[in-house]
Amino acid sequence: MIPSVADVFAPDGFIARRLPQYEIRSEQADMAAAVEAAIEQQKHLVVEAGTGVGKSFAYLVPCILAAARRQETEGKTRRIVISTHTISLQEQLISRDIPFLNSILPVEFSAALVKGRGNYLSLRRMYAAKDRGGSLFESEEEQQLRSIVRWAEDSYDGSLADLNFSPLSHVWDEVRSEHGNCLGKKCPTYKDCFYYRARRRVWNTDVLIVNHALFFADLALRREGASVLPDYDVAVFDEAHTLEDVAASHLGMSLSTGQFNYQFNKLYNDRSGKGLLIHHNLVEEQKLVAHLRIVTEMLFDELDQWRETSGSKNGRVRRVLDVQNEVSSTIHDLALRLRTFAADLNDEGQQVELHSSADRLDAMGTSLVTWLKQRQEDAVYWVEATSGRMRSVKLMSSPVDVGATLRDELFNQVPTVILTSATLAVGKQDFSFFRQRIGLSKANEVQLGSPFDYENQATLVLPDQMPDPGDRPAEYELAVVKRIQQHVNDTTGGAFVLFTSYRMLQNCARRLSSWFASQNRLLLCQGDGLQRSTLLERFRKDGEAVLFGTETFWQGVDVPGDALKNVIITKLPFSVPDHPLLEARVERIREQGGNPFTEYQVPEAAIKLRQGFGRLIRTATDTGQVVILDPRMRTKPYGRLFLESLPVCRRVVSRLDPQFQ
Repeated sequence: MIPSVADVFAPDGFIARRLPQYEIRSEQADMAAAVEAAIEQQKHLVVEAGTGVGKSFAYLVPCILAAARRQETEGKTRRIVISTHTISLQEQLISRDIPFLNSILPVEFSAALVKGRGNYLSLRRMYAAKDRGGSLFESEEEQQLRSIVRWAEDSYDGSLADLNFSPLSHVWDEVRSEHGNCLGKKCPTYKDCFYYRARRRVWNTDVLIVNHALFFADLALRREGASVLPDYDVAVFDEAHTLEDVAASHLGMSLSTGQFNYQFNKLYNDRSGKGLLIHHNLVEEQKLVAHLRIVTEMLFDELDQWRETSGSKNGRVRRVLDVQNEVSSTIHDLALRLRTFAADLNDEGQQVELHSSADRLDAMGTSLVTWLKQRQEDAVYWVEATSGRMRSVKLMSSPVDVGATLRDELFNQVPTVILTSATLAVGKQDFSFFRQRIGLSKANEVQLGSPFDYENQATLVLPDQMPDPGDRPAEYELAVVKRIQQHVNDTTGGAFVLFTSYRMLQNCARRLSSWFASQNRLLLCQGDGLQRSTLLERFRKDGEAVLFGTETFWQGVDVPGDALKNVIITKLPFSVPDHPLLEARVERIREQGGNPFTEYQVPEAAIKLRQGFGRLIRTATDTGQVVILDPRMRTKPYGRLFLESLPVCRRVVSRLDPQFQ
């Protein structure tokens, strides 16, 4: 008999019997019951559960039991997709949480981590690349290819993560599995194919673990009648506060000079004398690629020049531009030539390789026309440029409102969608902002607190007599520098200092570097060339370091223990609507008669502030302080909403210590 959620989370239930030291939290049991009810009733659920609740068990257990119950009563699979934003949470689910539940629950179920197709090696493409390696690769690249061939002989998984070194991107690109470059069952290596082995496992699995990026890539593919994932009955989104932004990026468009040059070099690299066209001795097509390089560079340069001279500070393109597009017609001509040549080949593997290249060229040419003619409805378009040695121009677009798409293609199609995070509500209990942004009109709502004792574990420090950052920004920055010194001193380091702009981070770091040196204290700064993981590792190891970080350190960072006992927030995290997408969202609200500041910027900032605050207390034994330097917390009417959004804890109003004046 399949147990109920209550049986599992009871004080003498399955978890308690297996792990006597495990503390069953009432919030966790309540969340699990809400998820169980939503699945049974085929309803959507928004559930906010504070840090320490144990959200993963609270949705995994009812999902697993529901899948087992369907199999027992109907002989059918109830497939569950669980989507996360971060790799670390994916790894926790598949490596720790699911194996533990598999060992204690009295039901049989299967689970798998789903990776994108490009993560798998294609044996046919690998052998083909090996045969023509001299025309594709230079010596270092050929050496990497030989290493991949040796690895493939022993690998069961055949995925990039299983490879014991990181190959150059263009080497892996020549051997990875691709949708348009596959012979399917006709392939001589089909029986041993890593991708199809993984796909068969996925299609017969109850619980699928994916990331948000893969989930929305699948959602976009379904518009075209294809899919990466099998159909599913329940979708669970953990870290759901990121959903709108991830959906917007994957349902939009991005074309760059780098993408075009990468494809051209795969066909014909005139500097190295390598490429697919060299292998087939297609001389006229090589000339066409050389011509395409020139006209593509000219087109992107013209668009970049427009960005610099149009008066559009953020590169937003509000109308169809009057530019000549020779690129798309020429690229379609090249694609046709490749298909024509492929038709006369006897080797089916070489045929599909050329067809795949032609498909990619056609897709790029069509996307370029779509962007230039602004054919995506209800979308915002803009041009970006990055400077430096590898200068690149990007043509970007994104839907202004993803809510309508998610409503029609997700919430109206899937019987049950569970959305959870520690930060979804604004104020005391208001999910309307989150729901409206993602197009969720009808759902159950549950808000659960944290089992942590914030009143005794955390102190909220609000400095007094700070200049207003909006009215007096230069004075405010100087005051922030002094306050950082004072409040880092409060806890002898062990501090995150969170910024809303990289410019202010650099300015403060420059002003404070000599002071940190005089204190013999390690200062780590995001943007100094170290990866986030390396910065965190050094921060944890030191124990009394100070880390300056921007947006990526406001969320998804876990530093339990004494290494982090102080979080200093330099400014309320309002998104300045200078980014084209944010600008378009603000304009849309204003066009509809709303107030963008109170309806979008304030609630969005309140959720981000909660994320920043949440970095401090990660376990029941953590203690420390959160310092919010922005005076608007106390001086502006909306400050009350920010305060109500934070956990209830001891509050202190702090004056500047004379030694730091």
